[in-house]
Amino acid sequence: MRNKFLNTGQSGYHPLRKLKVCLSGLRYAVVYDFSVAYKVILSVLILAVCFYFRQWVDFISVLTATGLMLICEMFNTTIEALCDFVETRQNEKIRVIKDIAAAAAGISILIWAVVMLSELSYLGSLVGWSS
Repeated sequence: MRNKFLNTGQSGYHPLRKLKVCLSGLRYAVVYDFSVAYKVILSVLILAVCFYFRQWVDFISVLTATGLMLICEMFNTTIEALCDFVETRQNEKIRVIKDIAAAAAGISILIWAVVMLSELSYLGSLVGWSS
């Protein structure tokens, strides 16, 4: 892997390679982390409904909340994996680090859930699902 600060690995900037790495990481998160996968699937469904009804502000809200949630979930997964790699035994400092990362992910999930529930409620009223 190339490090631009250490002058190691391949040289030159290739945006397609960076996009490939980004998509590879997202694919890995969706395939191997169920908590990411079901949230992505639910978000895509809600985004499709918002797009269909041309609710652009709702579309942007769901997209933003989903992006925030995905970023936090992937950072949480990365931090936990790195902590497990660095320290294989029980360590109180590592536990605190993992708890803080999980709290950040939890807050983003709470925001995502509020946005998704409000959108489901609103979209349900648009199609006549409410009683």
